[in-house]
Amino acid sequence: MSISMRPSQALRLWQQVMLAQVRDGAPDLTMRQTAILFTIYLDPPPHTVRGLAAKLNVTKPVITRALDTMGALKLVSRHRDELDKRNVLIRRTVEGALFVERFGDGIVARAHDLPI
Repeated sequence: MSISMRPSQALRLWQQVMLAQVRDGAPDLTMRQTAILFTIYLDPPPHTVRGLAAKLNVTKPVITRALDTMGALKLVSRHRDELDKRNVLIRRTVEGALFVERFGDGIVARAHDLPI
């Protein structure tokens, strides 16, 4: 399904989604953390620190700091790769899946409210 939106409508939608997140008391993620989280949940696994860093064109420490925050919020978990101990695998959690699903639901709900 394709939709057509003016830039001002797209920005209004983004604003409304962000306002809803703040009002609902959702975890306060940075844009970078949100991009990492969505990559973990929307792209097929496995996900590694190295792979996420390459995909987002950032350093591994940047990914590690973001994962520290998201891990504390139980949105993701990290485990050593049993086949290659140098790799850290990033896993989805129930809490993270619910967060992402609610975020998507919020986008859909706010999109329905956009003026034509």
